[in-house]
Amino acid sequence: MVSWLNDAVFYEIYPQSFQDSNGDGIGDIDGITSRLDYIKDLGFNALWINPCYDSPFKDAGYDVRDYKKVAPRYGSNEDLYRLFGEAHNRGIHVLLDLVPGHTSEEHPWFIESGKQERNEYSDRYVWADYAWAMKGRPYIAGECQRDGIYMLNFFKSQPALNYGFGEIDEDWQMPADNPAAIETREAMKDVMRFWMDRGCDGFRVDMADSLVKNDTEDKSYTQKIWQDVRQMFDSDYPECALVSEWDHPSQSISGGFHCDFTLDNPNSGYRTLFRDYRDDADNKGSLPVSLKKDRSFFRKDAGGDITRFLDKYLPEYKAVNGKGYISLISGNHDTPRLRRTLDVEELKVAYAFLFSMPGVPFMYYGDEIGMRYIDNMPTKEGGYSRTGTRTPMQWNHEKNMGFSTAFPEDLYLPLDPQEDAPCVADQLGDKTSLLETVRSLIQLRHEHDDLKANGSFKPLFAKSDCPLFLYQRGNLICGVNPSSTPVTVSADQLDTEWKKNILYSLGSGKLTDKELTVGAQSFVVLA
Repeated sequence: MVSWLNDAVFYEIYPQSFQDSNGDGIGDIDGITSRLDYIKDLGFNALWINPCYDSPFKDAGYDVRDYKKVAPRYGSNEDLYRLFGEAHNRGIHVLLDLVPGHTSEEHPWFIESGKQERNEYSDRYVWADYAWAMKGRPYIAGECQRDGIYMLNFFKSQPALNYGFGEIDEDWQMPADNPAAIETREAMKDVMRFWMDRGCDGFRVDMADSLVKNDTEDKSYTQKIWQDVRQMFDSDYPECALVSEWDHPSQSISGGFHCDFTLDNPNSGYRTLFRDYRDDADNKGSLPVSLKKDRSFFRKDAGGDITRFLDKYLPEYKAVNGKGYISLISGNHDTPRLRRTLDVEELKVAYAFLFSMPGVPFMYYGDEIGMRYIDNMPTKEGGYSRTGTRTPMQWNHEKNMGFSTAFPEDLYLPLDPQEDAPCVADQLGDKTSLLETVRSLIQLRHEHDDLKANGSFKPLFAKSDCPLFLYQRGNLICGVNPSSTPVTVSADQLDTEWKKNILYSLGSGKLTDKELTVGAQSFVVLA
């Protein structure tokens, strides 16, 4: 296991929206470098940077045109190498985003693959040689010299790379161990080596479970690919990390990843914590979020149920404990910001939970100040409903809230238009602010080994009809109460040694020899 992950607290940066250093309205690498002290001072010691490679930006950089070149709008390769060095000087590790399942249709590999004459890239992507062959799978026809159709992995601009098929049901499908699929895997390993040799500390892997098509239920063929990649890491880059977008830790960790994200997917346990928006039965999904019933556990008095999360989380935690980590996230570039429905006090309690759970936590830029999700924003670079989560970071009350010196109309996306838009400058030094709460929670995690990634975890009090959740982390007991009413539990209700002191409190807590009361919208740690 990568040693530094045990104490890692990640900060995710959407590069085009974080900090513009040259006044063109788009965030860039040098802008990130200029804010490293801010990131370090809050206690974050690891970064995940969304794709910054050369791209036509039809999907915000997830359509890669050149894996080994920084997009000119962000700067140069040398700028990124310098970022690695400056981050390392501050004890910060840096993960890049790897997109292994598809490229841009403008990638040189695909241009060659689409030519009629056979060449070394002809089988780099998933092709069929006649129309309708893909039977309901997304495909494109008529845009290449080649007499055939090619599969899409997501958007129209993203042809699927060939890692083969697990189960063959058509004569045009190649098996997962075909030579071209192996070459694709080796080409992606070459990309990873390129960046790690220059200072990158590993990768967050986009759609990591999507490589082999017609895979088995447990994704065994795709697991084999990542197991091979992990062998390369263990042999040549033992302190570099692999983090997967998979949302099935028992599969991804078995497949070689060090960490796996919990995602905001339907019916996921994670969704019940923060974004459990529901319609009344007769609306059948037609209501906007503002009118839905929010049953999220961390929404005050919403009737949330922590056992719905635990029912999903605990089997996965037990399956990977000691082998890898589950990563809980505040959100990311694909999810609505939590501030969409949670207020600042609700966020404080939610973040206390996030930073006191096992595994490796991730926070999305701007969530530390409670940046809002901007509803009804026109799509940008394939963002669609996600666009409202990708607006510029709000630093201060200077021009464009400190993000850029460009004209407002030239900004990558508009800023939060509300007069009370949160910003860093307003919250720095204010102990009651969300920003300073985040700082204190991260400090608490760093100071106590029991709260780090590999510390043990045991639910102590979790009921479907009670808002209080108590859980043990090593020798510590953590308690969260997101409701508006204090909740009291007695010592004889908990199967653990009773604690004598309140080590940390957010809100209020009262501890006696026989009882613990966790106040309304409060979090406590007992020692």
